[in-house]
Amino acid sequence: MFKTHEKLERSTIGFAVAIMIAASIGGIIEIIPLFTIDETVEDVPDMRQYTPLELAGRNIYIREGCYACHSQMVRTLQDEVERYGPYSLAVESKYDHPMLWGSKRTGPDLARVGNKYSDQWHVTHLNNPRDVVPQSVMPSYGWLLRTELKYDDLDRHLAALKKVGVPYTDDMIDNAVADAYGQSDPESDQASGVFERYGDDTNVRAFDGDRRKLTEMDALVAYLQIMGGLTDISQVQTDDVNTVTKNISGE
Repeated sequence: MFKTHEKLERSTIGFAVAIMIAASIGGIIEIIPLFTIDETVEDVPDMRQYTPLELAGRNIYIREGCYACHSQMVRTLQDEVERYGPYSLAVESKYDHPMLWGSKRTGPDLARVGNKYSDQWHVTHLNNPRDVVPQSVMPSYGWLLRTELKYDDLDRHLAALKKVGVPYTDDMIDNAVADAYGQSDPESDQASGVFERYGDDTNVRAFDGDRRKLTEMDALVAYLQIMGGLTDISQVQTDDVNTVTKNISGE
């Protein structure tokens, strides 16, 4: 076997052919499942798009490299479900470009963090993590409170996502800037438009505690508070699991 391998390595053409065969096998294994994508991605009627403010927060999350230490995919392992909540479903990442599933957990998984903590908790945590988690190794992001959000290109972000399949309407795109302001100030005239376009359950409040200005902290907290909340499928999943568990135990 060793001599055969050594002989193959000495043959440029033979070695190139072997690499092509190996790469083809790997490619086929990755490509074939894509033909069944319609069967593997669940279809849920209540799935909604990210609001412009949540999308801006997601962009900040990517910019600051948060995905390098936090995954967004709860696996089906029992200990993960008990700690983080219902396991993740493909449909929950349907509108994510790029995907942020991740694999490294220096910090906890965030797939179900939405509305788990208060806005003030997130603001305090991001400003100085040690104030709420003394043993945290997470860096501070205090400048987010002091940095006004860049919002003039939000309509273009929505338009770009529409081109890759996210069902943003022309109305959503045209009102992107107004909706970003409206979501961070429930007393503004723009707030009603957010509910109209994204649903009555949309989080509308001053996420950083100050509705007089729109900051990067507003955007990032808005994004954190919607993680796991674009659809209620996880709650349905939890109810189904509880029902099965009760039936098995005879309750």
